[in-house]
Amino acid sequence: MLDYISTRRRDDVVKNFEEVVLEGLAADGGLYVPAACPVITPDDMHSMRNVPYTGIAHRVIQPFTEGCIDSDALYRIIDKAYKNFDHPEIAPLVPVEKGLYVMELFHGPTLAFKDMALQFLGHLFDHILQKRDNKLTIVGATSGDTGSAAIEACRDKDTMDVFMLHPKDRVSEVQRRQMTTVLSPNIHNIAIEGSFDDCQDLVKALFADKAFRREKNLSAVNSINWGRIVAQIAYYVYAYLKLSAEKGTENIVFAVPTGNFGNIYAGYVASSMGVPVKKLLIGTNSNDILFRFLESGTMKTETVVPTTSPSMDIQISSNFERVLFDLYGRDGEAVTGTMQYFRSKGPFALDEAMMTRLREIFSAYRFDDSATKEIMRRLHNQSGYIADPHTAIGIGAAEKYIWNSPLAATDAVVALATAHPAKFPEAVEDATGHFPTLPARLAGLHRQEELLTVLPNDLQQLKAFIREQK
Repeated sequence: MLDYISTRRRDDVVKNFEEVVLEGLAADGGLYVPAACPVITPDDMHSMRNVPYTGIAHRVIQPFTEGCIDSDALYRIIDKAYKNFDHPEIAPLVPVEKGLYVMELFHGPTLAFKDMALQFLGHLFDHILQKRDNKLTIVGATSGDTGSAAIEACRDKDTMDVFMLHPKDRVSEVQRRQMTTVLSPNIHNIAIEGSFDDCQDLVKALFADKAFRREKNLSAVNSINWGRIVAQIAYYVYAYLKLSAEKGTENIVFAVPTGNFGNIYAGYVASSMGVPVKKLLIGTNSNDILFRFLESGTMKTETVVPTTSPSMDIQISSNFERVLFDLYGRDGEAVTGTMQYFRSKGPFALDEAMMTRLREIFSAYRFDDSATKEIMRRLHNQSGYIADPHTAIGIGAAEKYIWNSPLAATDAVVALATAHPAKFPEAVEDATGHFPTLPARLAGLHRQEELLTVLPNDLQQLKAFIREQK
């Protein structure tokens, strides 16, 4: 059985896979990681080269679930998770320029990459809770796409109640309606008067209150939950195997529009497992804390600026703590001290040796709204490809990397497409002159009834609201 530990561990407490999925956030405030990373050998890679997406997902995820979920049950969970995707390949790769591919992760029920993980996590939760005859209160914060994906995955399930926080008036109308038009009795949408970081801080504060956490049996669906990370690792492995089989790719680069760092962290784990990842490219908008950090070596927050890529309007990238844990040699005390200082006093810096290690793996690129719009316009004019603003930032990072680092014949760059362009139709039309339409199954979204509760950025009022719901 694979053991899991907290990034802030101060003792020898270990958990199993089911426990870390149900808890979400560790009791000490840290994030769960495996005590040792499973490895995919070159022979394993070769044997998986022509396996369909669900089969690769099973082989990637199974070592992380060992001792908790048997192989047949895992197959059933994965099959349920991806059966309602619109594309038969689940995560198709589309060539857009020489050596550059876009991996479309938006063919799930809510048209965003979050479905890739949350459809899996919703069915995983249900499997574990039914086995244990238990019920959860799921609390999450969303900058747009996590909320709708989590709600779609968890709606109408008797084993869980969902409370999803989003920043009021800071998500697109499509993103909001995909959450608020779900009227299932176990779903509660909350618009917080503040930023996404405020929403995320409220969720963390709920988990930090041990009495409330026990009272409501809290769990998390945000990217801090290891159950989401493990599902996302699969599409990095899939992209490499598919290009390896079809194009002879030996080394791969991934460009990821990045907010809370969960998506790109899954690529970091895939690399640790054995995928020959040459580089992970962080694409940021004007909320560029990660770009500034890689440039300067100092992590410093600034005021969140609303942009046309709202899912990335974040200043505190929670999942970076998992990488920090590795940089500190898995020293939980050091991570605890750094994170407490960061949240209470301000900027922290890493030494040059750590930054050198970090820069060997990651590079970062920044694009403001004007630059993002230009990428969308040019991409549409040159190749006919229509990208939403988030995806455009990933593509922009990939292009800059290619321009500065000419590719070898056996290299490939994959930009992750994180949302369907119809989720941000105004921004797409402004950039390309083309108004993207929603798929037929969502055509009536703008006419449906909405249900949400507006709350101030106040922990006590949030607790009271959760307690009031039956």
